[in-house]
Amino acid sequence: MKNQTLRTSILRCLFALALAPVFGQTPKDNGQLIFEDDFQRSESQEKTDEPGNGWGTNSKSRAKGHKQVDLREGALFIYLHKEADHAVSVTHPAEFCDGAVALRFRLDDAKDSLGLDFADLGCKEVHAGHLFLAQINPKQVSLRDYKTGSMFLPLYEARKAKKLTKEQQAMLKGKEKVFPCPVEAGKWHDLLVKIEDDELSVSVDGKLVGSFKSEGIAHPTKRMLRLSVPHNAVVDDVKIWRKK
Repeated sequence: MKNQTLRTSILRCLFALALAPVFGQTPKDNGQLIFEDDFQRSESQEKTDEPGNGWGTNSKSRAKGHKQVDLREGALFIYLHKEADHAVSVTHPAEFCDGAVALRFRLDDAKDSLGLDFADLGCKEVHAGHLFLAQINPKQVSLRDYKTGSMFLPLYEARKAKKLTKEQQAMLKGKEKVFPCPVEAGKWHDLLVKIEDDELSVSVDGKLVGSFKSEGIAHPTKRMLRLSVPHNAVVDDVKIWRKK
């Protein structure tokens, strides 16, 4: 009986080790940890955003300075103010070529979503430095190449003016991939986003949801992570790794 129990334990360990590299559950697999935040702190006031630890927001420029980010219950609550003219953007420097971002998230309503928008403000060929996006809502995960897609300046400007040519419309095809991924609203979930060369992959609650290859993802330097929230989202335990 003792030998059988030992064999069972060894098999379980081997199974876990076999899965870990696939889903990126080990720090070694993800690379060098360059940033982490558990939001276990308080703000000095409640009138304006004060996320701390190097985080910034767009509330001053896009929501007339109204508070849209709140630290409470040891987590980061993000919510769109009624006077905002743009989704909430909570930013942090994160410079790497290949790497990974992990966090816990909660979406409390069916209309809520959370986007991890990777940017490089030094890249002038795209609007506002947008490179690519991994977005999750209660039904699905969307992966988008912005650099060679909708944020590439000629395409962005033509799309904004509603003057996309047939050639430009063709260029936009294949710049997004969507995967079904139902997540229960009101509950915490684990999210892992990995970038390797031209491939972007997403795992939720330890299970690989899908991956997407596109040339814009291979942009040599990702310099900023933006948490993009068009309605509401709660975030905790953010970790960023650099593999190269």
